[in-house]
Amino acid sequence: MITFTQDSVSSFFQTENETENAITFTDVRKVYQQGDHAIAALDGVTLQVKPGEIYGVLGQSGAGKSTLIRCVNQLEKPTSGSVQVNGQEMTRLSGKELRQSRQHIGMIFQHFNLLSCRTVAQDVAFPLEIIGYSKLQRKAKVEELLALVGLEGKANAYPAQLSGGQKQRVGIARALAGEPKVLLSDEATSALDPQTTRSILDLLRDLNRRMGLTILLITHEMGVVKYICDSVAILNAGRIVEQGPVSDLITKPESLLSQEFFPRRVQRQPRAGAVIATIAFDEALADEPIFSALTRHFDVNVSILSGSVEPVGDRRVGQFQIELVGERAADALKYLHELNYAVEVH
Repeated sequence: MITFTQDSVSSFFQTENETENAITFTDVRKVYQQGDHAIAALDGVTLQVKPGEIYGVLGQSGAGKSTLIRCVNQLEKPTSGSVQVNGQEMTRLSGKELRQSRQHIGMIFQHFNLLSCRTVAQDVAFPLEIIGYSKLQRKAKVEELLALVGLEGKANAYPAQLSGGQKQRVGIARALAGEPKVLLSDEATSALDPQTTRSILDLLRDLNRRMGLTILLITHEMGVVKYICDSVAILNAGRIVEQGPVSDLITKPESLLSQEFFPRRVQRQPRAGAVIATIAFDEALADEPIFSALTRHFDVNVSILSGSVEPVGDRRVGQFQIELVGERAADALKYLHELNYAVEVH
């Protein structure tokens, strides 16, 4: 039996092939029949989640997010397409094979799904009972898991005695009981207050880094993507309309994610002789006094219409909508581009 020790746990969570995707969707469709009408909850979804990545799926209610995540462990069977987890084709599994595969896929839920008649320790031990751990093994593993999620001393408490954040920590401990390689998070923080949300996201990021745990996280909250995700897919009406590394998308002014991160002013016509542009930049350029440099070198006046510098994960990124007035405005924008700023002229 593998235990969550500092040395052993990281090696356990590595895939056999470092280049193999942890999760792969290929042209996945899920169609529900309602009377005479067919409704496509997923319509040709293709995405790849790398091992050890925190991958967010962002979208509003009805976009197909919950259907997508439930297709990973086959709680929902796709109508067509391929779903692979660590190289195993999930759509071909059934019965014993599917149950065994699900042991390596943990899942946490928006409303915790705890068993009200069981103590915290008994709830966390439940999947261990199914797997076949002995009573002594269950006790040792439960103690280990509760320490991992910061719930020492809560083993004999019941769900009704816990806060929302504590309940979610129990859910995370239970999801880790089978020593999964992949953790699915189904709107796991949307029922929590902002401070508790951050503490749960910090825990998930810590588990991801310490264990190499791959996390597929669905959410309708931009702040969650901003705080924790390495990559993201934006889902709308069952289709992915944008996907990629968060750090790449947010520094492209034309991307949907970037425009959600940095809302722009209402479009307006530039003043006579002026140019309106959006510039975006990452950590390496965040502290540069670029606007004063433009004024000094190109004799242009720079007005900031909107924008900010924001923390995204462990980095800072920025985007500003600016108006430049002066004969050399075009030269100033060319200069920004040469310095690796992303520039979009309106």
